Amino acid sequence: MSVQELFVAAARKCLSVGRKSLSVSQSLDLAAQVSAVSLGLKPALLYDSNGASVAQVQQYLSSLQSLQLASESLLILDLNGNSLIVNAGAVRSNMEQVAVVDVCHSLDKPAISEAQRRGLGSVMEGLLQLLEGFQQLHEPGKPLCIQEKCEEWNLCTVFGVLLGFPVTYWFDQAESFENCLSMTPLMVVTASATWQAGGTGHRCRLYSFSVPAALQEETQSELENWRLRLLERFEQQNVLKDLSISRSTVTLPSVTL
Repeated sequence: MSVQELFVAAARKCLSVGRKSLSVSQSLDLAAQVSAVSLGLKPALLYDSNGASVAQVQQYLSSLQSLQLASESLLILDLNGNSLIVNAGAVRSNMEQVAVVDVCHSLDKPAISEAQRRGLGSVMEGLLQLLEGFQQLHEPGKPLCIQEKCEEWNLCTVFGVLLGFPVTYWFDQAESFENCLSMTPLMVVTASATWQAGGTGHRCRLYSFSVPAALQEETQSELENWRLRLLERFEQQNVLKDLSISRSTVTLPSVTL
């Protein structure tokens, strides 16, 4: 079997829900994302292709690792029922260069928050200690489950860091889960590449995140650092090719975070 066929077979065997399996295209997109995490091109991926359980995602990763298709250092993080495939080393290198945008519903417009950036740093340091401690236990085939510890975390904010975004959103959950992004022009940044495994190229999206257009200047440093780090890491591997980073502006009547 080719590398692509092995990835597709693993996805269909491990991640089926009822009688529904992932399509070939979905399986290849997932394979490309896992490869990007293995290579450190992104810190983690949030599994949301279908309703597969954390145990199924763990089985999928373990299958890839047994076939030497994914790094042995990757682990599954069960964050309050959300499944993430994580490269802890890449998370640490990303967390210190993230801007936090306060989008509380009570605000007239989004604003950079240094206080929430400091608070996020404390949360992420605690999470990294859990990840690294779990790795040292060396219990292959088991996910790291975090339930009670993350009840007070804003998961939208934490996901932004775990997924490698240079800008992440925060809102006061005690106040409201709504936000002030309605009809706010957003700059959407997308990074795509071609996955070369097996010799046949498959185009996939590695990143997609937004920044309030009015805050482009204030977040320029984080955006440029993210771009340069991605380019540097991209040049150090040969699994993904033809990196493309694009920007567009959208204005939506409502934004769900």
